[in-house]
Amino acid sequence: MYIDSHSHPQFPQYDQDREEMITRTLQRGVKMICVGTDLEMSKKAVELAEGQEGIWASVGLHPNDNLDEVLDIEEYRKLLVHPKVVAVGEVGLDYFRTTGEENIFKQKDRFIKFLELSRESGKPLILHCREAYQDMLEMISSAGTLFGGSAVRGVLHSFTSTWEVAQKFIDLGFYIGLNGIITFPPSRKATEGQAPSSLDEVIKNIPLDKLLLETDAPYLSPIPHRGKRNESSYIEFVAQKIAQMKGESVEKVAEETTKNTKKLFGI
Repeated sequence: MYIDSHSHPQFPQYDQDREEMITRTLQRGVKMICVGTDLEMSKKAVELAEGQEGIWASVGLHPNDNLDEVLDIEEYRKLLVHPKVVAVGEVGLDYFRTTGEENIFKQKDRFIKFLELSRESGKPLILHCREAYQDMLEMISSAGTLFGGSAVRGVLHSFTSTWEVAQKFIDLGFYIGLNGIITFPPSRKATEGQAPSSLDEVIKNIPLDKLLLETDAPYLSPIPHRGKRNESSYIEFVAQKIAQMKGESVEKVAEETTKNTKKLFGI
């Protein structure tokens, strides 16, 4: 059994065959967390999870997918009480697609509000980070002091930095999420912001008990499905690559990462 810790089955890419895709995925022993990216997609994630065994939801505002949304944190707080909502996310920082001092300040302001919401609710974070790892580390490190309570926890989704950076997040109690990027050739990894050799180093060094599997479907389809719409059932190819590089069985990778996902999200 696998749990895809990060997918978007509520997205319009599945409007023509969503039921068939979900049925196919669940029949292959893959469950999924349906991740919100703004208020509309968060509500749709909750609706999808509500009506389907084997799917859970998270609610959050992606740092740059919907720059027009005026954040109303109360609306996300209301969604978080739903029993199928297991996380705050996808939230974070992205300096690759959003630049400029004013926009970065806005991202940080939003992120602080979601950090507080995570601490307040006790639900873990699903973090998006691109070219902003140092700022994110500093903000997470100071979260406990800032809010006068316990530190936040969660997973760094679609990790694309170095083993040194991964270690720092792990030391703060976070898991690392890996997806189809790890199957890409070096030239393609570079276009995703990843130094060709650094992700290999992460895979080889990271303990299995600090790792989550994900697809980020409908995006980032792993080899051998590059160029096609991704779906959660393709998570096996991510597991196979990790098993190969770590000298472990695929069954061991599936077992450990599923255990980690259940532990983090309380499912």
